[in-house]
Amino acid sequence: MRRFLHDTVVMTRRSLLLMARTPQVVIFASIQPMLFVLLFRYVFGGSIRVPGYGSYVDYLIPGIIVQTTLFGGSSVAVAAARDLSYGVTDRFRSLPMSRAAILTGRTIAYVVRNLLTLSLVTLVGMVVGFRFHTSIPHIVLAVGVALLFGYAFSWFFTLIGLLVRDAEAAQIVGFLPIFPLVFAASTFASPRTMPPWLRWFAEHQPVTYVADAIRALTQGVVPATSPALHAVAWSAGVMLVSGVLAVRRFRTM
Repeated sequence: MRRFLHDTVVMTRRSLLLMARTPQVVIFASIQPMLFVLLFRYVFGGSIRVPGYGSYVDYLIPGIIVQTTLFGGSSVAVAAARDLSYGVTDRFRSLPMSRAAILTGRTIAYVVRNLLTLSLVTLVGMVVGFRFHTSIPHIVLAVGVALLFGYAFSWFFTLIGLLVRDAEAAQIVGFLPIFPLVFAASTFASPRTMPPWLRWFAEHQPVTYVADAIRALTQGVVPATSPALHAVAWSAGVMLVSGVLAVRRFRTM
C-alpha cells in the first residue's frame, strides 16, 4: 500500500506536468462549455421554461457542469491510448512500481483539471445570471458530487483507451456513449417534455440523477437527499465496474 500511494503521487505529478506543458488542451477544454453556456443562455434560453425555476440559467448551469465532466473525459482515453502506442506504458510496466498507480495517477490528475474547468464554467454562469440559493455546505456537496461523477467516468474512459489503443480512435469511441447520455437527459431541458419511451430512459440514467442532485444542492427547489444518493450510487457503480475492468485489462496486456 505504501508503494501504491507513493507511485500514485508520482504518476499524478507526471500527468499534471503534462497538462501544464500543454496548456492549450486545458484552455480549449474550458472554452467549449463556456460556449455552451452562452449558446443555451441567449439563443435557446428564451424559449425554454422549466417549472419551479425562476430563471432558466439556474437550471442550465448544473447541466453544463455534468456535461463538462463527461466531454472532458475523452482526454483521459486519448492519454491512455497515446501512452500505449508510444511505448510509455511498457516502460512503466518494466519498472519496480505499482501497476495500478499508473492508471490511478492519471484519473486523479483529471479531477484536478475538472475542478479548474468547473470553476471557470461556474464563474461564467454567474456572469450571465446564475446564482446559488442554498448554504455553503450544500454547495460544497454539489461540487463533490460533480467531481465524484467525473472521477468515476475517468475510469470508464481509461478502460476505453486501454481497449482501443489508438489515440484518435479512443477520442471517437469515447464520445459515442456520452452523446446520448448527455442530450437524452435533464441536462438542458426537463425530461417531461420528451416522448414517453425517451422520457423513461432520460429519468433513470446517471446524467439526470447527477444534474438533478447538483440542482437540488445549489438551488433548493426540491429535496436533495434522493437525487444525491442516486448520483453517488451511480458514480460508485461506474467507478467500480470500470476500475476493475481497466485494471484487469492492464494486467493482461
